[in-house]
Amino acid sequence: MDQTVSQAAMAAPQANLSLLGLFLQADAVVKLVMIILLIASIWVWTIIIEKAMTIRRVNRAADTFEDNFWSGGSLDELYDREGADPSNPMAAVFGAAMSEWKRTARIAGTEIGKTGVKERVDRAMNVTVMREMDRLERFMIFLASVGATAPFIGLFGTVWGIMHSFSAIAAMHNTDLAVVAPGIAEALFATAIGLVAAIPAVLAYNKLSNDLSRFAGRLEGFGAEFSAILSRQSEEHK
Repeated sequence: MDQTVSQAAMAAPQANLSLLGLFLQADAVVKLVMIILLIASIWVWTIIIEKAMTIRRVNRAADTFEDNFWSGGSLDELYDREGADPSNPMAAVFGAAMSEWKRTARIAGTEIGKTGVKERVDRAMNVTVMREMDRLERFMIFLASVGATAPFIGLFGTVWGIMHSFSAIAAMHNTDLAVVAPGIAEALFATAIGLVAAIPAVLAYNKLSNDLSRFAGRLEGFGAEFSAILSRQSEEHK
């Protein structure tokens, strides 16, 4: 009996256990799961690279803007040069505050109170910070979603593949390892792809979220300092 099983196993075609072979030999449902996870993985890396470059760019732009802001030059000149048409989030916060301050002073003149100016300027800056951070945080939810769901999607592909493999084994009436192993390998390959997609997504989400939180704090700190400056100037001109 053992000799018959061995001969049957030797007569069966050798399975291709390469990554491409595992994909091509997989069941249609498992293939679909693998394709979804591969697309998700590519998108994850695209988002990671884009976000990393964007965060580096806005921090460098913020460094340059703060150097210009604290250089002692005219705020009106800085507004005309960078605030009126901002190219980075910090310049946008500065431009929003200056626009509101100029508008309030123009409408109310010297009758405007210190508190009124500060409230309007703070509101303008807070809205701008929220808008800029919403733009920077775009697609971050996708990283979190992939990190949370990709392993389960891969596990679904694995369970389905194992069910399909066991059905094929039952039909062949052959439990030899050479017959069982390829089907199990194909099924487990789906889980592996799920982990490949999920692990970078989770790590990148944590790192990028921390970097974005720090940048948001930087914008809010600048806004608080600039609001105090405008409040002092408003009080001096009363």
